[in-house]
Amino acid sequence: MKKGILYSYGKYLPLTGKTPMLSLCEGDTPLAPLRNLSRELGVELFAKYDGLNPTGSFKDRGMVLAVAKAVEEGAKAVICASTGNTSASAAAYAAVAGIPCFVLLPAGKVALGKLAQAMIYGAKVLAVRGNFDRALELAREGAEQEGFAIVNSVNPYRLWGQRSAAWEICDELGTPPDWLTLPVGNAGNISAYCAGFEFYKENGAIRKLPRLVGVQAEGAAPMVRGAPVDSPETVATAIRIGRPVSADKAKRAVEITGGRFLAVSDDEILDAQKQLASSDGLFAEPASCAPLAGLLKLKREGELPSGLRIAMVLTGNGLKDPDAATSRVPSAIEIDGTREALMEVLNS
Repeated sequence: MKKGILYSYGKYLPLTGKTPMLSLCEGDTPLAPLRNLSRELGVELFAKYDGLNPTGSFKDRGMVLAVAKAVEEGAKAVICASTGNTSASAAAYAAVAGIPCFVLLPAGKVALGKLAQAMIYGAKVLAVRGNFDRALELAREGAEQEGFAIVNSVNPYRLWGQRSAAWEICDELGTPPDWLTLPVGNAGNISAYCAGFEFYKENGAIRKLPRLVGVQAEGAAPMVRGAPVDSPETVATAIRIGRPVSADKAKRAVEITGGRFLAVSDDEILDAQKQLASSDGLFAEPASCAPLAGLLKLKREGELPSGLRIAMVLTGNGLKDPDAATSRVPSAIEIDGTREALMEVLNS
C-alpha cells in the first residue's frame, strides 16, 4: 500500500494525471491521548504529534503538494524563507523531486538541528542579515526568476496539503474535537485547519467546527496585539514572526469558529515543554508547546471549561532544538564506574 498525503487524501487535493506522486510517507501521525495532563486540566486532551512527520514537522503535509505542483507546472527549482522547519521540508521534497532548493534563513536565529537538516538534504542555504519577514521578502523576489517556485505558505498548495491534519483528527475521533489549539507564527496552519474542518462539514463528514485557539509567544504576538511586531523575539524560534503572511485568513478562522488568540511567555512555553515530556512522554520543540502553555494559563485563570475534548497540535519534534530543552533540566550526574558509586546515587 502506497503511503503519503497524495495517496491517502488525493481525492480531496488538486491532483491531475500530470502531478508527480511524491511521497516520504508523510501524514498519518499519532493522535496521542494525554492521560496525566487531561486529569490536571479537567479535559480530554489529545496531542496531534506532527513532529513524527518525515522531516520532524507539520510542514511536510503541505510541502509534498507544493513541490509536486511546482514540478508539474514546470519549475526547475524551489525557494523559501524559513525559521527552520520549512527549509528542512522544502529541501527534503526537492531532493525527492530531483530539483534544486534555495532557502533563506535569518542569520543566527535558526536552531542548529533545523539548519543541519536543510544542509544535509542538499539545499543551498543563505543566511540573511535580518529577520524572517525580510527573508520572506527576498524569497518572493527570488521566485520572480523564471523557473523558480516559492514554497512558503503564500503558495496555496501548501495550505491545501496541511488541511489533511484536520481530516485525520476527525477520521480518528469520529467527530471534531470541541477545541483545537495550536501555535501561530506565520498563521498559515490555523487557516489550513479551519479550511480542512470547513471542507469536511460541507461534505457532511462532520456537523460542527471546533473552536480554534491560536497561541503566540509574548515577544512575537502580532495576532494578539492586532499589529505587526517589527523585532519579534522568543525562544520558540518556529513562531518568531512579526508579520504573519496569513494573518487575515487566521483572523477569519478564529472569528467563524468562536475561537481566540492568546499569548504566553517564554518561561511558560519552556515549563510546558518540560511538563509535556515528564508527564506524558512527548518531546516537542518549544513552539509546539505554546498551546499547552496556553491551556495551562487558561486553567489558572478559570477560563478553561471542564470536560472539553481538546486536540492540541504539536507541530515539531523536540530534537529540532535540544538546546532549549536542556536549558531547563538538571545536567547529568557523573559518577565513578563502581557499584558503590551507583548505589550511593540510587539510595540518595
